[in-house]
Amino acid sequence: MQVQILGNGAYAPKTILTNHDLEKKIDTSNEWIVARTGIRERHIAAKDEATSDLAVHAARKALEQAGVAPMDVDLVIVATSMPDMFFPSTACIVQEKLGAKNAAAFDLSAACSGFIYALSVGEQYVRSETYRHVLVIGAEVMSRLTNWQDRGTCVLFGDGAGAVLLGPANEGRGILSVHLHTDGALWDLICVPGGAGAIPPSEKVLVECLNTIHMKGSETFKIAVRNLENVALEALHANDMSISDVDWLVPHQANIRILKAVAARLKISKEKMVVNLDRYGNTSAASIPLAFDEAVNDGRIKRGDSILFLAFGGGLTWGAAVVNY
Repeated sequence: MQVQILGNGAYAPKTILTNHDLEKKIDTSNEWIVARTGIRERHIAAKDEATSDLAVHAARKALEQAGVAPMDVDLVIVATSMPDMFFPSTACIVQEKLGAKNAAAFDLSAACSGFIYALSVGEQYVRSETYRHVLVIGAEVMSRLTNWQDRGTCVLFGDGAGAVLLGPANEGRGILSVHLHTDGALWDLICVPGGAGAIPPSEKVLVECLNTIHMKGSETFKIAVRNLENVALEALHANDMSISDVDWLVPHQANIRILKAVAARLKISKEKMVVNLDRYGNTSAASIPLAFDEAVNDGRIKRGDSILFLAFGGGLTWGAAVVNY
């Protein structure tokens, strides 16, 4: 059985933090941020907004577009690095808020690659006919993992959520393949080292900001570009496709320099690449479904288009998915 995206939705908090706002808080400038990241602004969750709230907004839009009621959802998967709490899973809270009372629910953690990992899991549940309707959500409140005094990372991240509803495919459509990779030896290139089991919460964790994102940017850049190129070629080869067969590349919105480098290596035109990080920043697991939803809604992506999803994140993790939308 083929599995397709029946509906999609996205949500970003109302508060917008611009580069000019950051200029007033830290030693940086709009020109410096744009030149190095491509980001001009990002959305920030309100104090009373949790990851589950963002996820529910996106999920409702996906269900509405698909014409499927919450009670007809069989499984909810939330990919996130910032759950509402250690347990229960954010997916359980989403299930309750959404009214999807018949659905099983669990979280998945693969950092910025989380959406593609969750898409792979959800696709297999539908393909095996275990479930008919699987809701896959990438949702993040990255602002609460951010050290706002570290100009190397605080300029990068934003908050948001994106969702897709998976179900049985009409003939000729569907998720053609998903390709996942991990290199745990490089876990410390992008991580939040403290505040959990290895380094429990303490005064030291707070003082040294160990409960915020730590990233080795220059090392990460080189590895990200190489691995994204390789997994893209792997995915294309698996489907007997060339890059010219791809209508749209929807990459994780990490950094404009990474996106341009990958596009150059793949020899795909910038007109075929969906980019919105200038307005959202890096929303981690939410970035691909956010960008996908935007391109569907503005008419760029149409039914029947061939789409290549690409992601890279902490773990290290990376992956690709080829979708005939």
